[in-house]
Order: sequence, then structure tokens, then C-alpha cells
Amino acid sequence: MKAFHAYDIRGIYNKDFNKEDAYKIGYFLPKLLNTNKVLVGRDVRESSPEIYEYLTKGITDAGADVHSIGLSTTPMVYFATAKFGFDASVQITASHNPREYNGMKISKTNALPVGYDSGLADLEKMMTNDKIEPVEAKGKIFEMDIKDEYLSFLKSYLIDLTGIKIGIDCSNGMAALLIKDIYGDAPMYIFDELDGTFPNHEANPLVPENIVDIQKLVNENNLDVGVIFDGDADRVMFIDEKGQFISPDLIIAFLGHYFFEEKGLKGKVLQDIRTSKAVGEYLSKYDSELHIWRVGRAFAARKLREIDGVFGGELAGHYYFRDFYYSDSGLLASILVLRILANFKAKGISFSDVISDIAKYQNSGEINFKLEKKQEAIDAVVKHFTEKETPDKIMDFDGYRLEYPKWWLSIRPSNTEPYLRLLVEAQSDDLLKQKVEEISTIIKSFN
Repeated sequence: MKAFHAYDIRGIYNKDFNKEDAYKIGYFLPKLLNTNKVLVGRDVRESSPEIYEYLTKGITDAGADVHSIGLSTTPMVYFATAKFGFDASVQITASHNPREYNGMKISKTNALPVGYDSGLADLEKMMTNDKIEPVEAKGKIFEMDIKDEYLSFLKSYLIDLTGIKIGIDCSNGMAALLIKDIYGDAPMYIFDELDGTFPNHEANPLVPENIVDIQKLVNENNLDVGVIFDGDADRVMFIDEKGQFISPDLIIAFLGHYFFEEKGLKGKVLQDIRTSKAVGEYLSKYDSELHIWRVGRAFAARKLREIDGVFGGELAGHYYFRDFYYSDSGLLASILVLRILANFKAKGISFSDVISDIAKYQNSGEINFKLEKKQEAIDAVVKHFTEKETPDKIMDFDGYRLEYPKWWLSIRPSNTEPYLRLLVEAQSDDLLKQKVEEISTIIKSFN
């Protein structure tokens, strides 16, 4: 089925999957995860109520109970899954995708993600091959309210933020469900009404046009920081006091000030294969151990648990925390970043000051190429550069990362979209431009 991907189930609703598919997913999920109860949450998209109806009908027809937490952020589902001992949960969401999309993020015991390699492939086979025979003793649906408990957890990390001026863009997504309970009325808010049509901009902060409003808010009101969430609030990104977008991987280094400096912890940090070399260099002063791994929650959350890392992050704006069941939370990440920033501001140090101290290289950001022959293009790029000069380091577990003394590249196929993704970092702007042009020429030859 087209909606099954490496990390989750997602696609255009009524094209890539429909209510009958939602029913089948619900019906076979208890068998897949060997449980008689499933936690279910949902986002505010227009199609979410129908998907919820058919998903839960499938679950109860299989004889399992549904524990519904209603409208929720995706991290709320992770929290409830682990805290209350569920062996299966589903968040109905399409995260940052446009309004016509929807999907499901499935987790199992301890909020571990269920990806294609860890269960979704088996679920897809069940849907295709196995019979549906609704049981007589159908399961029941129980309403479950976890909002106060989740808020209590998040607020335990809050400090007095009155020393910094904050702007927040909820993107009309699920962050709006909780944001004012956390930060109150002091920040300046935009697009803080829940609206699954996303009338102001798409809920994807990685697209430059979607951050224009928060940048404008910061600049026009002389704010110290802008915060913007994606659609299901598992990701968050930041704007500095000059209105400049901060590359999300650099925030991994920024978070070190809380975990290693303020809390005095020691331990491992996880980052994805696209992360700037500057992050590891900055965190080295804390004697932390850096681990590089694959992109996506289905891999990152598992790896952070495996290495018992303190925290981790991704270029896409996911931040994972050991104290949050090794899962990602945009709201928790925002609280920690604002906490660190408030402490810096009290010393007269701005957000851009700290970030400029971290970012020591010129970085292209992720460049997307839409093409069919993704693997052929990747192979050609790797062959070209490895034959030209032996790399200092080769990583080949998620596309490739080739590291040279003065520059490096990451090239990988997207797991969720029809793109080949390239990122290049270099010691100088001239070298960066030269390498991006050289690589782009090779890739474009496969169009």
C-alpha cells in the first residue's frame, strides 16, 4: 500500500489509503503487537474523525479495547504509551504534510516506534492476506484524560522566562492545544487556533515560506526568540533575535548547556547523519560521546535507548530525551531551549551570539532533487569522489556521508517523499559553492 513508509503510515487520504484501510489497520494491530488494549490519539485534520471511527471499529472488532485521549500532540501519545504501560498506540496524524494528507504513527511497549522494518511490513501483509472475522465479544472504547499529567511533566522543566521576549507560531497545529497552559499570556502568539485546514501556512517549518510570519513577528517586535512548531508538535524550530532561522542540528549543541552544564550530566548524544561537524566539536568540551545514526524517529528513538543516550536530535527538528522515554517532544525541547536562552540573556548574551559560537562552517542546508533514479545518482556521486580522493571517513547506513579534511557531504534518498537529499558543509563559502555545483551537476545528469 502506498501509504506504508519507513517511519509510519502516511499519504493523501482517500487516494493512498482510505477508511477501509484504517479499519484493517485497527483490526490487525492487536494481533501484531500482541495486546488487548490500544491507546489512540488524533490531530485536528479534517479527515482525522473518520479515520478514528474506522480505526477504532477495527480494534474493537478484533476484541481489543480502545483508550482514547482525543485531540493530542504526537508526544502526548508517546508519554501516555510509556507511562501507563500500553503495548500499542496510534496517533492519527500526517505531521507536517499538507491538509489533504493524513496517517498514523504507531508505537509499542515503552513508546518504541513501529517502523516498516519493525512491524509495519508485517501489518501490511496481514491486511493483504489474512481474513477479517469480527469477534462476538467486541472491545470497548474508554475515554482517557492525560492532559493535566502531561502538562505537569512539561512544566517541571520551566523556569522564570520573564527576562526574554518570546514569539510563538503554532502553525494552527496541535501545539495550540497546550501552548498557553505552558507559557501563559506573556509570549506573542500567531496561528494559535487549532485548524486542520492550515489556513495561514503549511505546518512544515523547514520550508522557508512557512517561517516568514514568525520572522516578521520577531523583527517587528524586537523579540529575543521565535519558536515555530510543526503540525503534530513533535518538532520545533527557532528564530534568533535578528530574525534568522537557526539550523535545527545546531540546537543539539545548544541543549548541551542544560544537560551537561546546568545539570552536570555525563553521557552520550545522538545525532543524525546530516548533522554539522560543529555540533560534535562544540559538545567536546563537555567530554560527551557523540553517536551518528540514521534519520527518522523509527531509528533514532531505538538507537538512543540502545546506547542509553542523554539526549539527541535531528536536522528535521526532532529532539529526543532519555527522561521522556527516549522519545521526541517539540514542547519539551522548546522549554529547555528557552530555559537556556533565559540564562544567557541574564548575562547579556543573545541567541545569535551563542549560535555563532557553535556554527563554525559554511553549510548548504538540505537541497532536494526530484528524480526517479535516486540510487544511480547516489552511486555516481560516491564513485566520483571516492575515486578522486580517499575520504577520511565513509558512513553508509543512511545513504552516504563522505568526510574530507576541509568539507563533507551527505547524500540520501528521502524515506517519505520522492526526493534525493544533499547536504554539503565546508570550511569556506567558496569551497562550499564549488562542491555543491560539482555534485549537483552529477545528480542532474540522471534527470
